[in-house]
Amino acid sequence: MQLFLDTANIQEIRDGARLGVISGVTTNPSLASAEGIGSTESYKAAVREISLIVDGPISVEVVSLDAQGMIAEGRDIAGWIPNPWVKIPSTIEGFEAISVLSSEGIKVNQTLCFSVNQALLGAQAGSTAVSPFIGRLDDIGLQGIDLIADIVSVYRQHDIKTKVLAASIRHTLHCTLAAQAGAHIATIPYKILVQMAQHPLTDSGVARFKADWEKTANS
Repeated sequence: MQLFLDTANIQEIRDGARLGVISGVTTNPSLASAEGIGSTESYKAAVREISLIVDGPISVEVVSLDAQGMIAEGRDIAGWIPNPWVKIPSTIEGFEAISVLSSEGIKVNQTLCFSVNQALLGAQAGSTAVSPFIGRLDDIGLQGIDLIADIVSVYRQHDIKTKVLAASIRHTLHCTLAAQAGAHIATIPYKILVQMAQHPLTDSGVARFKADWEKTANS
């Protein structure tokens, strides 16, 4: 399973990329707004900078609600960087936009997916990847990870090539469960990436090794 960073924070992306474990980045209007990005031009500049840091897919979301607006934005975004995945929502208008953009060779990340049916429609329309939102389903009392497993199962049964990208990941267990369920990609906040590397037994083991070495060296 590949790991993407879910952020528009340039420093977080630099820090994550240095670890050599990040294969792509996902952004959205909320993440951009959190970084003080308030215009298309500033968003474009940030996306271009991200593309220089991470040699992998960079997901950039449209903000239009109608198909024609999404299509126009998607075509524009496709010209920003060499490796864009245009994020299109799982709506009636969105599926129309996915169909048009994918037919033009533009890669699409179908976002805000909350059902197997939406994942099937997106795959038929030509989505490169579909992003089921685990955390938001958990928030309303459902098991978000079950949706990942169900989509993976259906895609395998019918040899569908669309990738399953686990999104809305809230903690490290979500990442583990997504991998076990067969997700191709998980997109995670930087803080969760850091937490994935941490374990108290690792810390205590390192401290013990260091103490034992120093004791021997000083004897």
